[in-house]
Amino acid sequence: MALAMAIDLESARERMVVEQLERRGIKDPRVLAAMRTVARHRFLPAELHEHAYDDGPLPIGDSQTISQPYMVALMSEVAELQGTEKVLEIGTGSGYQTAVLAHLARAVYSVECNAHLHDRARALLNSMGFGNVYLRCADGSDGWPEEAPFDVVMVTAAMPGIALPLLNQLTPDGRLIAPIGEDELQTLVRISHKTGHWSEEYFGECRFVKMTGKHGFQD
Repeated sequence: MALAMAIDLESARERMVVEQLERRGIKDPRVLAAMRTVARHRFLPAELHEHAYDDGPLPIGDSQTISQPYMVALMSEVAELQGTEKVLEIGTGSGYQTAVLAHLARAVYSVECNAHLHDRARALLNSMGFGNVYLRCADGSDGWPEEAPFDVVMVTAAMPGIALPLLNQLTPDGRLIAPIGEDELQTLVRISHKTGHWSEEYFGECRFVKMTGKHGFQD
């Protein structure tokens, strides 16, 4: 029975990549390979394994969610990672996006403010053998200044606006990817430094839980 379940989950993961990602326009072969490799069900409670490759977010406890597979792939593609980058992730959560980034970047530094989620993600990512992932339990809206600068900063919680500490921790040609907006729906934004000024690009609507902390939502 366990073998049958493993085979079913593997097939479901492949269907997810084809039907949810490729058919929606995700083209980066490295991103698609990472999404095929990282087992999303391992980041969920056992009772949700059968839904692990459904097209949507799922609860992971503490009023938090694991992101929709398409959104994980889209943010990863928008980051334009080549494998040499040092990435800062704000909001470790389940660790799923962290694991995908670990396949795409040289090093991933991830900050989570919730101690329970941080401890659980650390144990899981360690068990999966990632040697290029570094985790911290702290206010993610402050970034990780001791380890700056970063080539990419990826924020996996909605921000009311761009937190200046995160922009200040980018390399001169770095980029920040984040959901921005104060309503239930936000806009996925990439901010980069081009030709001497900051440039903003938009990648559609998204829905994330709100960022807390000094530079997040205060309600």
